[in-house]
Amino acid sequence: MSARSFFDTNILVYTDDVDSPVKQERALALLADHRRRRTGVLSTQVLQEYFVATTTKLRVDPAIARRKLELFGRLELVAIGSDDILGAIDLHRLHRLSFWEALVVRAALASGCTRLYSEDLQPGWRLDGVTVVNPFTD
Repeated sequence: MSARSFFDTNILVYTDDVDSPVKQERALALLADHRRRRTGVLSTQVLQEYFVATTTKLRVDPAIARRKLELFGRLELVAIGSDDILGAIDLHRLHRLSFWEALVVRAALASGCTRLYSEDLQPGWRLDGVTVVNPFTD
């Protein structure tokens, strides 16, 4: 079985960003590949942030964003609980991450992923077996 990968919000947002066609194509292909192999993981936080970002910044129609959330929801979904929030606070304090970034890292760790796709975190950064990968760089 292939390595499980966690997707940060920005990767999902690029699937709707027509002003960044190269990143849009890469994000769509990456998500499709992981959905097909059943190795993609998201969290409830990521889905919420996706909806807000695409409907406000990219002006995606809320009905379309809702439909895409249904499709993204076919990946494995991590529900954020109080233990995750507390763990994210610890990561925030120990590693100087923003709280929201720490919550994404915490969800990736909790779900057993070895890869975290993100454009916001430092590529190559590792924590407890999870490595950050920016899918838009060579």
